[in-house]
Amino acid sequence: MKNKIFLYLFVFAALVALYQFISTNNMQKAMTADVEGLKNEVEQLQDSVQKSQLKILDMQYFTLENNDDALAYYDHLNLENPSRYIEDKLLETNEPSGDNPLIPYEGMESDFKINKIKVLNHKWILADFSDGKFWGDLIIKYELKDDLSIDFTLLDHLLYARSN
Repeated sequence: MKNKIFLYLFVFAALVALYQFISTNNMQKAMTADVEGLKNEVEQLQDSVQKSQLKILDMQYFTLENNDDALAYYDHLNLENPSRYIEDKLLETNEPSGDNPLIPYEGMESDFKINKIKVLNHKWILADFSDGKFWGDLIIKYELKDDLSIDFTLLDHLLYARSN
Protein backbone atom coordinates (compact mmCIF):
# COMPACT_ATOMS: atom_id res chain seq x y z
CA MET A 1 0.00 0.00 0.00
CA LYS A 2 2.84 2.31 0.89
CA ASN A 3 4.46 1.66 -2.48
CA LYS A 4 1.25 2.52 -4.33
CA ILE A 5 0.97 5.88 -2.52
CA PHE A 6 4.56 6.73 -3.43
CA LEU A 7 3.89 5.68 -7.03
CA TYR A 8 0.77 7.87 -7.19
CA LEU A 9 2.66 10.78 -5.62
CA PHE A 10 5.50 10.31 -8.08
CA VAL A 11 3.12 10.21 -11.08
CA PHE A 12 1.22 13.23 -9.73
CA ALA A 13 4.49 15.19 -9.20
CA ALA A 14 5.63 14.21 -12.71
CA LEU A 15 2.35 15.45 -14.20
CA VAL A 16 2.60 18.75 -12.27
CA ALA A 17 6.21 19.19 -13.44
CA LEU A 18 5.20 18.42 -17.05
CA TYR A 19 2.31 20.90 -16.83
CA GLN A 20 4.65 23.57 -15.38
CA PHE A 21 7.22 22.96 -18.13
CA ILE A 22 4.68 23.19 -20.98
CA SER A 23 2.94 26.21 -19.44
CA THR A 24 6.23 28.07 -18.92
CA ASN A 25 7.37 27.20 -22.43
CA ASN A 26 4.13 28.59 -23.94
CA MET A 27 4.37 31.71 -21.79
CA GLN A 28 7.99 32.22 -22.91
CA LYS A 29 6.98 31.92 -26.59
CA ALA A 30 4.16 34.46 -26.10
CA MET A 31 6.47 36.91 -24.33
CA THR A 32 9.11 36.52 -27.02
CA ALA A 33 6.49 37.25 -29.69
CA ASP A 34 5.35 40.33 -27.72
CA VAL A 35 8.93 41.57 -27.40
CA GLU A 36 9.53 41.10 -31.13
CA GLY A 37 6.32 42.97 -31.91
CA LEU A 38 7.35 45.83 -29.65
CA LYS A 39 10.82 45.92 -31.23
CA ASN A 40 9.24 46.24 -34.68
CA GLU A 41 6.92 48.98 -33.43
CA VAL A 42 9.83 50.89 -31.88
CA GLU A 43 11.78 50.63 -35.14
CA GLN A 44 8.79 51.97 -37.08
CA LEU A 45 8.40 54.85 -34.63
CA GLN A 46 12.10 55.66 -34.86
CA ASP A 47 11.85 55.70 -38.66
CA SER A 48 8.79 57.93 -38.41
CA VAL A 49 10.56 60.33 -36.04
CA GLN A 50 13.59 60.43 -38.32
CA LYS A 51 11.40 61.16 -41.36
CA SER A 52 9.61 63.91 -39.42
CA GLN A 53 12.91 65.46 -38.39
CA LEU A 54 14.10 65.43 -42.00
CA LYS A 55 10.83 67.07 -43.11
CA ILE A 56 11.22 69.76 -40.48
CA LEU A 57 14.80 70.42 -41.54
CA ASP A 58 13.68 70.57 -45.15
CA MET A 59 10.88 73.02 -44.31
CA GLN A 60 13.28 75.20 -42.32
CA TYR A 61 15.77 75.42 -45.16
CA PHE A 62 14.32 78.67 -46.50
CA THR A 63 14.06 80.61 -43.24
CA LEU A 64 15.92 83.58 -41.90
CA GLU A 65 16.64 81.79 -38.62
CA ASN A 66 18.66 79.07 -40.39
CA ASN A 67 20.51 81.36 -42.78
CA ASP A 68 23.64 82.66 -41.03
CA ASP A 69 24.69 84.76 -44.02
CA ALA A 70 21.35 86.57 -44.04
CA LEU A 71 21.36 86.99 -40.25
CA ALA A 72 24.80 88.61 -40.49
CA TYR A 73 23.07 91.63 -42.08
CA TYR A 74 21.32 92.29 -38.76
CA ASP A 75 24.19 91.73 -36.32
CA HIS A 76 24.69 95.46 -35.79
CA LEU A 77 21.01 96.03 -34.93
CA ASN A 78 21.03 93.88 -31.78
CA LEU A 79 17.64 92.35 -32.53
CA GLU A 80 16.95 89.23 -30.48
CA ASN A 81 14.64 87.74 -33.12
CA PRO A 82 14.84 89.63 -36.44
CA SER A 83 12.33 87.34 -38.13
CA ARG A 84 9.67 87.98 -35.48
CA TYR A 85 10.35 91.73 -35.61
CA ILE A 86 9.90 91.78 -39.40
CA GLU A 87 6.71 89.70 -39.18
CA ASP A 88 5.28 92.07 -36.56
CA LYS A 89 6.06 95.10 -38.71
CA LEU A 90 4.41 93.48 -41.72
CA LEU A 91 1.32 92.62 -39.68
CA GLU A 92 1.16 96.27 -38.60
CA THR A 93 0.43 97.13 -42.25
CA ASN A 94 -2.98 95.48 -41.84
CA GLU A 95 -5.31 98.46 -41.57
CA PRO A 96 -7.93 98.33 -38.77
CA SER A 97 -10.55 98.94 -41.42
CA GLY A 98 -9.95 98.61 -45.12
CA ASP A 99 -7.64 96.46 -47.20
CA ASN A 100 -3.93 96.07 -46.53
CA PRO A 101 -2.08 98.56 -48.78
CA LEU A 102 0.38 95.86 -49.93
CA ILE A 103 -2.43 93.71 -51.35
CA PRO A 104 -3.35 94.87 -54.87
CA TYR A 105 -6.91 93.53 -54.65
CA GLU A 106 -10.05 94.83 -53.04
CA GLY A 107 -11.68 92.48 -50.56
CA MET A 108 -14.83 90.84 -51.89
CA GLU A 109 -16.37 89.40 -48.72
CA SER A 110 -14.56 91.73 -46.30
CA ASP A 111 -11.13 93.40 -46.18
CA PHE A 112 -8.03 91.57 -47.35
CA LYS A 113 -5.55 91.08 -44.49
CA ILE A 114 -2.18 89.39 -44.32
CA ASN A 115 -2.45 86.19 -42.27
CA LYS A 116 0.66 84.04 -42.48
CA ILE A 117 4.20 85.20 -43.05
CA LYS A 118 7.47 83.41 -43.80
CA VAL A 119 10.65 85.46 -43.79
CA LEU A 120 12.89 83.70 -46.30
CA ASN A 121 16.08 85.71 -45.92
CA HIS A 122 17.31 89.28 -45.47
CA LYS A 123 15.41 90.49 -48.55
CA TRP A 124 12.26 88.43 -49.25
CA ILE A 125 9.04 87.44 -47.54
CA LEU A 126 6.25 85.06 -48.54
CA ALA A 127 2.85 86.04 -47.19
CA ASP A 128 -0.67 84.68 -47.32
CA PHE A 129 -3.70 86.97 -47.37
CA SER A 130 -7.45 86.42 -47.15
CA ASP A 131 -10.79 88.13 -46.71
CA GLY A 132 -12.31 85.06 -45.10
CA LYS A 133 -13.53 83.52 -48.34
CA PHE A 134 -10.94 84.41 -50.99
CA TRP A 135 -7.19 84.08 -50.50
CA GLY A 136 -3.89 84.58 -52.21
CA ASP A 137 -0.13 84.83 -51.83
CA LEU A 138 2.38 87.66 -51.96
CA ILE A 139 6.10 87.88 -52.56
CA ILE A 140 7.40 90.95 -50.79
CA LYS A 141 10.82 92.54 -50.85
CA TYR A 142 11.79 94.35 -47.67
CA GLU A 143 14.61 96.48 -46.36
CA LEU A 144 15.31 96.73 -42.64
CA LYS A 145 17.06 100.02 -41.99
CA ASP A 146 19.45 100.98 -39.19
CA ASP A 147 16.69 102.96 -37.43
CA LEU A 148 14.64 99.70 -37.39
CA SER A 149 12.11 100.99 -39.89
CA ILE A 150 11.19 98.68 -42.72
CA ASP A 151 10.29 99.43 -46.33
CA PHE A 152 8.05 96.80 -47.95
CA THR A 153 7.79 96.47 -51.74
CA LEU A 154 5.39 94.08 -53.43
CA LEU A 155 7.22 91.97 -56.03
CA ASP A 156 4.45 89.64 -57.14
CA HIS A 157 0.98 88.50 -56.12
CA LEU A 158 -1.56 85.79 -56.78
CA LEU A 159 -5.25 85.58 -56.04
CA TYR A 160 -6.64 82.04 -56.14
CA ALA A 161 -9.80 81.34 -58.08
CA ARG A 162 -12.55 80.27 -55.72
CA SER A 163 -13.81 76.76 -56.38
CA ASN A 164 -17.31 75.77 -55.30
